[in-house]
Amino acid sequence: MSDQLKDNEPFIEDPSVRTTKLRRRAFVGQVLVGVIILFLWEFLTRLGWLDSYYWSSPSTIVRTGWKAITQGTLLQDLAYTSGSTILGFVSGTAAGYILGLSFWWSELYSRIFEPYMIAFNAIPKLALAPVLVIMFGIGFDSKVVLAFLMTIIVAAIAACSGVQSVDRDLEKMLVSLGAKRRHVFMKVVVPTTIPWIVSILKINISLALAGTIVGEFISSRQGIGRMILYAGQVLNIDLVWVGVVALSLLSIVMYLGTVWLEHVLMKGRAPKS
Repeated sequence: MSDQLKDNEPFIEDPSVRTTKLRRRAFVGQVLVGVIILFLWEFLTRLGWLDSYYWSSPSTIVRTGWKAITQGTLLQDLAYTSGSTILGFVSGTAAGYILGLSFWWSELYSRIFEPYMIAFNAIPKLALAPVLVIMFGIGFDSKVVLAFLMTIIVAAIAACSGVQSVDRDLEKMLVSLGAKRRHVFMKVVVPTTIPWIVSILKINISLALAGTIVGEFISSRQGIGRMILYAGQVLNIDLVWVGVVALSLLSIVMYLGTVWLEHVLMKGRAPKS
């Protein structure tokens, strides 16, 4: 009888074990979907159902990509694009975070400048790319500046929202106990706003990459965007697809980098789901 009761008892799985299993299954599923897409792409182009001139094929892209690596400048272009993207992302996110945090120190300052920050965020920064290229030249600097502008306001708005969510009663209690404003800022405000800034890292890295690519499209000596533009001008569609695939892989690597950064910043702050 006791054995029968034990068999009928619900099995409660360890949450950490369940999360690990879910991640493994998700990874297998992601790989499987990717393999199916590549197989169908290759198969349909070989059958002629997809025009190989416009759509190329995975095997052709691999051959063209290897040629671009060994005989061309694909690796240098990747380094150029990733460098300007990462530098613009880091500087823009850090500057935006500091700007958003500064609103905590003065309510008057916050009320004066917050509308202008919202208005600047509404400006299509990509439309300013030609002006920035003229101002900072066709080199590395203009791409970094554009990536910086794409990310700074998003980070500032996130940090400002985090500042507004700070527990005011906790602030008053700490001040009444003798804490200085700088102590409240470092012990309460900064920890409270970190989850807000972490939540927009994935958005900012994609915005920074988009800004860099647009800058390279307009005018550049190097970069994946310049390579794609050149390939389109000479009607080398296979090389265009190499650039698109290279950008996709680069975005995946940068996405994983932001996931790792989120894990580092949020370590010990929230329970694992």
